[in-house]
Amino acid sequence: MQRALYTLMLRAALPLALARLWWRGRAEPLYRRWIRERFGTYRDTPDKPVIWVHAASVGEARASAPLVRALMQALEGCEILVTCTTAAGRETLKTLLGESVRLAWLPWDLPGAVRRFLEHWRPRLGVLVETEVWPNLVASCRQSGVPLLLANARLSEKSARGYARWDGLSRPAFAALSAVCAQSEADAARLRAAGAHGVAVTGNLKFDAAPDEGRLAAGRALRAALGCRTLLLASTRGGEEAMLLDALGAIPADMRLLVVPRHPRRFDEVAQLLSARGLEVARRSLAAVPGKGVLLGDTLGEMDFYYAAADVAVIGGSFAPLGGQNLIEACAAGAPVVLGPHMYNFAEATRMALDAGAAVQAADPAGAIREALALLEDPARRRAMSGAGLALCQAHRGATARQLAACLRLLK
Repeated sequence: MQRALYTLMLRAALPLALARLWWRGRAEPLYRRWIRERFGTYRDTPDKPVIWVHAASVGEARASAPLVRALMQALEGCEILVTCTTAAGRETLKTLLGESVRLAWLPWDLPGAVRRFLEHWRPRLGVLVETEVWPNLVASCRQSGVPLLLANARLSEKSARGYARWDGLSRPAFAALSAVCAQSEADAARLRAAGAHGVAVTGNLKFDAAPDEGRLAAGRALRAALGCRTLLLASTRGGEEAMLLDALGAIPADMRLLVVPRHPRRFDEVAQLLSARGLEVARRSLAAVPGKGVLLGDTLGEMDFYYAAADVAVIGGSFAPLGGQNLIEACAAGAPVVLGPHMYNFAEATRMALDAGAAVQAADPAGAIREALALLEDPARRRAMSGAGLALCQAHRGATARQLAACLRLLK
């Protein structure tokens, strides 16, 4: 009954969803392309067996890359289809995987669209990355005999409470999954309570996503060329730039500020915000190097470059209740990390980084800026945190091999 009501609500929202695509397409033109795929209609027909991986947006795209590469190597006779839902996710996948996979939009979760998707691609296996459990999609996969693995699965306490409110809709969806690879014991316990079966703790794929050595070298070269300390505000979300800039006040003459917004559609908005504060803005997309003022990171797929260019990184998404952003990337690049209070989407990685001494956490933007400025004045502490972050990433690699093994078991 709840799934029927859910489907009815989705159908009613279709005009708004299409209008939103067109609206977002002003800043991100990819949203206006291949719209028929949102309804389960595709042009090209596969000529090999298909393994399907769904990585909704940028975070999932980056996390999935090691597993996708492992699947390509283990299943050379198959074609890998990777679906996503956001323009930034699709661009990230293109940057990370190039032409080695086929990219497409995942259709909206309508029974007809999902059925057409499955009939067209006929995947031998579906891999949903993190928490992409769509009720009609999962039900259709079960009816069609397509095994589904929830990979790199996480379920925060907040999300678990949300699913519990729609237990009649979410529990059958979780129960229909063939297997679940959870990031941590806490995630596994919440997923089992939500109805999932076959749950195993396999670790976090993000520890296996090694940074690009060329971009690391370029970031270090930029830091050397600037000749001063650098503070990075990484993956910031709406309102956070203003909060952190207010806490920072005047930028010291011997410091350069790097600001990298989380979403491409906000690049121009943040440039205007910085300019309105009287700051000189150099844009990375124009290959600009700031003589003073701020470098705006308005490119995709270069977070390892920005982290390598930073003496200290403040992680965005964590100063409003948004769940935080991926701190593992920063640790893997050797950047000391400062976190805000809201990191519930990365709770286990946050705990490990804090315990290892690779990160510090503050209660608010003012506290985060105080911690960051103190670190900029303490090279020895920065070196210790950098080493701790690199050691943490090294110690927790191996999730890719464990999750690949789960994929191969389902295929057999």
